[in-house]
Amino acid sequence: MSKTRLEAFSDAVIAIVITVMVLELRAPHTTDLAALRPLLPVFLAYVLSFVNLGIYWNNHHHMLNAARRVDGSVLWANLHLLFWLSLFPFTTAWLGENHAVAVPTAAYGVVALCAAIAYWVLQGRIIALEGPRSTLALAVGADLKGRISPFVYAAGVGMAFVEPWVSIALYAGVALLWLVPDRRVERQLARGDRG
Repeated sequence: MSKTRLEAFSDAVIAIVITVMVLELRAPHTTDLAALRPLLPVFLAYVLSFVNLGIYWNNHHHMLNAARRVDGSVLWANLHLLFWLSLFPFTTAWLGENHAVAVPTAAYGVVALCAAIAYWVLQGRIIALEGPRSTLALAVGADLKGRISPFVYAAGVGMAFVEPWVSIALYAGVALLWLVPDRRVERQLARGDRG
């Protein structure tokens, strides 16, 4: 089965999710700079989610670029990932409107955690389909960042009920960890082109 349709559909869904998120940013009713101050938490929640979605889009692109083909299990795993990504606008809006409050902060972390798990499942399905010597399998290797991230998100969910700002810092920390471009797949693809 071709992966082109999967890539196009995923790109469209992620673009729509980002569009829905930005529509939640409401312009102030006055024209002075002071009117922007109450919107800062909403904007910062948007920035965090935009960065997270950008990271998923970028890594998803590299992952599918490394894949030769997909099957039904990959399609369903991809839909599982897109489901969790589609919840980012809701939790982003809730977190932004209720910054540093336990339940919205924890809900944001649950969605981030489930998206991370769904990405891991999708990656695993592609590797299972293509084998342990596939480009993707060789590229991700031990995948330290991928193994650490869910634990940090889970810690953030728990910390939301103790100190929500620590949770937000943990969520931002995961984004910063992944913000540095992950070149493993690109390097492995380049090796394959030379070999």
